[in-house]
Amino acid sequence: MAALLSDADLAAGARLMARLDAFAAFTDEPGRLTRLFLSGAHRRAADAFIGWCGEAGLKARIDAAGNVVARYEGKREGAPALLLGSHIDTVRDAGRYDGNYGALAALAVVEGLRARGERVDHAVEIVAFGDEEGVRFRTTLTGSRALAGTYDEDFLDQKDSSGVVMRDALKAFGGDPDKAGAIRADNAVAFVEAHIEQGPVLEAEGLPLGIVSAINGATRLEVGVDGVAGHAGATPMKLRRDALTAAAEMALAIEARARGEADLVATVGRLEVWPGATNVIPGHVQFSIDLRAPDDLRRAAALGDLTARITAIALARGVRASLAKTHEANAFICDPRIAAGLTKAVESLGVQPRLLPSGAGHDTMIMGRLCPAGMLFVRCKGGISHNPLESIAVEDCALGLAALTRFVRDFRIA
Repeated sequence: MAALLSDADLAAGARLMARLDAFAAFTDEPGRLTRLFLSGAHRRAADAFIGWCGEAGLKARIDAAGNVVARYEGKREGAPALLLGSHIDTVRDAGRYDGNYGALAALAVVEGLRARGERVDHAVEIVAFGDEEGVRFRTTLTGSRALAGTYDEDFLDQKDSSGVVMRDALKAFGGDPDKAGAIRADNAVAFVEAHIEQGPVLEAEGLPLGIVSAINGATRLEVGVDGVAGHAGATPMKLRRDALTAAAEMALAIEARARGEADLVATVGRLEVWPGATNVIPGHVQFSIDLRAPDDLRRAAALGDLTARITAIALARGVRASLAKTHEANAFICDPRIAAGLTKAVESLGVQPRLLPSGAGHDTMIMGRLCPAGMLFVRCKGGISHNPLESIAVEDCALGLAALTRFVRDFRIA
């Protein structure tokens, strides 16, 4: 299918790309993009966002939790709102599109509506979440948790690595820690987030856009393997109880289990060996498992299989294995009506629709506790994200903006 973009669509995409480039200048670290929650760079970015909203005739503000919010009224003042947006904080040494694309695309949608003098039946509210990545403080997604009504006031007692208390940082930023837990967006009828894919599927299939079906649930484990350390020269191979070779077999078994099932992913991302000497057989290994799937039952089944396989490998090799769960988050299923609306919008642009799960977490899964929620993915080069090499094509940027705009114009309150 050939994509159908008008000259106006391409021009809007080019403007959005230019704004994303300008937005990347707001950083806490010269020479690389690092924009942490409630930092000076975050405040400068928020002020720029508010200024751009003002140019579009919108009154934007920083809410109590540190998000930037703005409202474009519908045909009737005070109408329920469709929320659009994403986050504007980043990881350290980040790319310029993760989060920022969705926040600025939301503003671009409203700019287009206003330029045409167009009002829709519902209001459109833009939100640029302040904290999705959780880099500065230990919690994540606090901006969307506030709007969804699941904000925990204990968040405010956290300290960053410099000893700054989140409560104090939020107050200095312009938020209100005393009200952050009471800003639930009860007027919201739906939430939609545009985002780069952060994976290689769309590029591999030659598709510029995707509709997210679900956001993967995740289980994280710490595995300890205890063998017997011994002399590397004096201990025969058949008499060894090597913790590292046992862990290596376990890691390969983890990989094999995930390779055998679509949309299941498993990663051994960290492995530590003791005593860590060239001439000593490893006596203890500690490694991590990150297991993700868009379906919680399938993830639980895979976890059961892996637990059994690790136990069997340990028994066969004469070592002991212990597993401790460190994190668990359920999968989020995107709203079918929103997915159908995004599919229609993508098809209207002459693009083949592709439903796919998201392997990364997003504000959408929190906002889904408040109202129906869904996501639109835009292809990114090489599937690279959380990296300065993050890249999207201007045509894909324009297609994503056009699809989001068509969704907003066609959206109807149920």
